Amino acid sequence: MRMVENARVVVYLMTGFLESGKTQFLKQTLAQEYFAVQGVTVLILCEEGVEEYDETLLKKTNTKLLVVEKPEEITRKWLEEIDKTYRPERVIIECNGMYPVSRMEEMDVPDGWGLIQEITTVDASTFDQYIANMKPLFVEMVRNTELVLFNRCKKEMPLAAYRRSVKVVNQSAEIIFEDEDGNEISNIFDEQMPYDLDAPVVKIEDMDYGIWYVDMIDHPNRYMGKTVEFQGKILKPKGFPKNEFIVGRMAMTCCADDTTFLGYICRSGQADKWKAGQWVRVCGEVNYEFKRAYGGNGPVIKTESETEIPALKEEMVYFN
Repeated sequence: MRMVENARVVVYLMTGFLESGKTQFLKQTLAQEYFAVQGVTVLILCEEGVEEYDETLLKKTNTKLLVVEKPEEITRKWLEEIDKTYRPERVIIECNGMYPVSRMEEMDVPDGWGLIQEITTVDASTFDQYIANMKPLFVEMVRNTELVLFNRCKKEMPLAAYRRSVKVVNQSAEIIFEDEDGNEISNIFDEQMPYDLDAPVVKIEDMDYGIWYVDMIDHPNRYMGKTVEFQGKILKPKGFPKNEFIVGRMAMTCCADDTTFLGYICRSGQADKWKAGQWVRVCGEVNYEFKRAYGGNGPVIKTESETEIPALKEEMVYFN
C-alpha cells in the first residue's frame, strides 16, 4: 500500500497495542464534522476490543463495519470485493500493534487506493511496560506514522521522555498528549535541560547528545543563533555541497540490529580537509534552513572551529 496522489479511495491505518484507545479515538473522530465525507466509509477491524462502535454512529456517518479474525484475511481479492460492493470513498483499518505494521504498509490493495495517513495510539499508563518488553514492535509502529496520540496521561509522567522515544525513530511525527479526560496537555517541555542554554557556548556532553538532538528539532527558538559545541562522526553524503558535511552519532532505536545515524548539517570553510568516518569536536552557530536532507527546515551549524578527536569508546547513543 503506497501513497497515491488524488487517490480514488483514501486509506487510513490505525495502529496501537490492545486497549490503547484506538476505537475511542476513531469513534470521536468519525463524529466530527471536519472528518465527514459524502460517500461510504468502510471500517475494517482486525481485533474486537472492549470498546464497541455504536450502530447509530455508524449509520449517521454512513460507515460499514467489517471484522476480520486476523490481518492475513485482508487480501487484495477481498478488498476488491469490498470495492465492488460498497464503492467506498474512504477505508479505515484498525489493527493491533502486535501484528507487524510493515506487513500492513506493504499490503496489496486495489488500483486507485492510497494510504493517506498512519495514526498510532498509546496508553501512557502502560507505556513503560510495553517499551521495556516490546520495544521493537513499538519502534515499527511509529517509524512511518504521521500522528502519535498518547492518552490517559498524567502530568507527573515523564512525557518529554516519551516524546523523545518517538522522535528518535520518526522526526516528522506529530505527537499529542491527552489527560484521562481527553484534554490535551501542552506544557510538557518545562523540564530543565542538562546543559546551560544561557552559556556563551552551549557544551553538549556525550551522555546528553540524544536529549539535545531531539530538543533542537522540537524547539528551534531555543537554539537559533546559539553557539553549540558537540562531538561526533563525520558523514559526507553523495551530492552534498562541498562546504557541508554531517556530524552525528549512531543511536540504538530498539536493538543492536536496529540503529540509525542522528546528526546535523555543518557548514565549514574547511570541509574539504575532512573525510567521512573521522571524529571531530565542532563548535559553531546554529541557524535553521530548508534542506532536502531534512525534508524541510532543520538546523545548519556554521562552524567556528573543528578539531579532530579519537573515536569515542562508546559510539552509540541510547534512548532509555
